[in-house]
Parts: sequence; structure tokens; C-alpha cells
Amino acid sequence: MFDVVTGGAGFIGSHLVDTLVAQGNEVVVIDSLCAGHRDTIARHIDSCDIRFVQADLLSDGWQEAINGADRLFHLAADPDVRQSAVNPDPTMQNNIMATYRVLEAMRHWNIPEMVFTSTSTVYGDASVIPTPESYTPLEPISVYGASKLACEALISAYCHSFGMSAWTFRFANIIGSRSGHGVITDFIHKLEKNPAELEILGDGKQIKSYLEVHECVAAMLFAVGHARGRVNTFNIGSEDWIDVKSIAEIVTEEMHLPDTKFRFTGGERGWVGDVPKMQLAIDKIKALRWKPQVGSRESVRIAVRAMLDDA
Repeated sequence: MFDVVTGGAGFIGSHLVDTLVAQGNEVVVIDSLCAGHRDTIARHIDSCDIRFVQADLLSDGWQEAINGADRLFHLAADPDVRQSAVNPDPTMQNNIMATYRVLEAMRHWNIPEMVFTSTSTVYGDASVIPTPESYTPLEPISVYGASKLACEALISAYCHSFGMSAWTFRFANIIGSRSGHGVITDFIHKLEKNPAELEILGDGKQIKSYLEVHECVAAMLFAVGHARGRVNTFNIGSEDWIDVKSIAEIVTEEMHLPDTKFRFTGGERGWVGDVPKMQLAIDKIKALRWKPQVGSRESVRIAVRAMLDDA
């Protein structure tokens, strides 16, 4: 199997590359290293287990590297939900336009299959929780969520117009080693600067589903191997949730800071585009006989320990 992974030096992408290499696949990684880090895949590059192409998907010169691929995993994106409300243009360019360029390259080289990483934020403030893939209307409340929904639409159109197949995965909060953003990263950085007090955005009562990154990669590859439609859309997450205050407590416990005081900024949303309650229904992927082995709380603790080891 010849796989291409865009964003393969990033958080989830590098873990996916680890698994694909372990399976014995031929792998090409395309990454600009704007958000990803070469160190995450350096051992695979040095051992010639993968071919690494450093390139921006908005530029030219990388397209020929995908020639002959059996499948393209498109993970490259601007993942910062909060920043998309401050400056939308990078999100629009690096998500929508980059996805369009990838699809055009796939059409040119007749690459038959795409795997795309989307997000729970396409559902917006869902009135049905846990939220199934069939939920409507899809009304994102962040520019990031809107960009991912636009990508889903483009991928569907290309699949039906040009005979491709796709697997789209709407993620809950994926956490773990090599993560460079999100609530756990935020807490760790704040506590390193000031262990006496931790600022928590919002009221700390936001409750969401979290899943450790290795579970996420396993779910993706399982679904790709067991679902065979033109466009296959799956939620990936845990079957429970945890509130932000509890995450803060786990982080301070693992950092051995029993006297840290919490300071809340107030309000039900931590930032513009924040969804106060999120849990995805995963009945569809469970019907394929996959289910997560860990819940949100255990995922958080595993992730905190791994991220502290990374530091």
C-alpha cells in the first residue's frame, strides 16, 4: 500500500505515520513544518522508511509526489479554533483552498481514495447530544468549523464527480503526546509560568468528549478497512465527557501542584466559537465493531503524562 499523509509531521499525522510505517506501507509525508515538527518523524526519515516532502500545499512542486498513491490522508490544516475568530484568512487558505488543491492533484494523478480529518465543530451548538452524523442543520459557530464543513462538501462533490472514495472523520477533542494546542497545552504552559494560579477560560463547566490520539488513529484505520461507500462519514470520540475544571484538577495533580488556585474568566464559553457542551454519538463506527478502550477522564490523564514527558 502506498499512502500519502499531508500534515504528517503534525500531532495526529505523526502518530498516523508511525502506524502506517509499522504496517509496512510505503509512505510519503507532505508538510510545510509551519505547525508540524520534523522531529516527530525524523527517525522514519533517517531510516528511509518514508519520503519527506517539505512543501506548502498552497504552493506548487509537491503534486508529483503523490503520483501512484493508493490513498491520501489529508490531515494538513490550521487547527486553531480560537485564532480563526481573530484572523480568519489563514484558516480559509490552509483549510479550504489547501483541500481544493489536494483534490485537484488527486484528480490529475487519479488517486482513488482520500481520508479527511474533520471536526465536531461542524455541528455548532447541537441540540441533540450525543450528536449523530445525521444531525441537522449543520450550523458551525466558528470560522474553523465552517472551513471544515466546506472541505467536507468539496470532498463529497469530487467523489461523486470524479469517481473517488472518501472517509471523513469528525473528531471530538483528540489529545496526547506531540499536541501543540488545546486546553491541556494551555494549562501546562500557564502553570509553568505561574504555578500559584491557573486562569481557566469561561466558568470551567464546559463539558466535552476527549479521546487519546492512539485510539483515534486506530479508529480511523479500522473504519477505512471496514466501510466501503462513496463518501463515508464517521464521528470519532469517547462515550463520555469531562468538564474543564476537572481537566485542570488532573493537570495540577500530575504536575504535583496541590496548592494552585483556579481563577475563572466567567461565562459559559471560553472564547468566541467555543461550544459549551459536546459529545459525539459513535454508534455508527461501533456498528463496524470498533469502540474506544478508554474514556475522557483516562484519556486526559494519559495525555497529560505524555505531554509532560514531551516537555
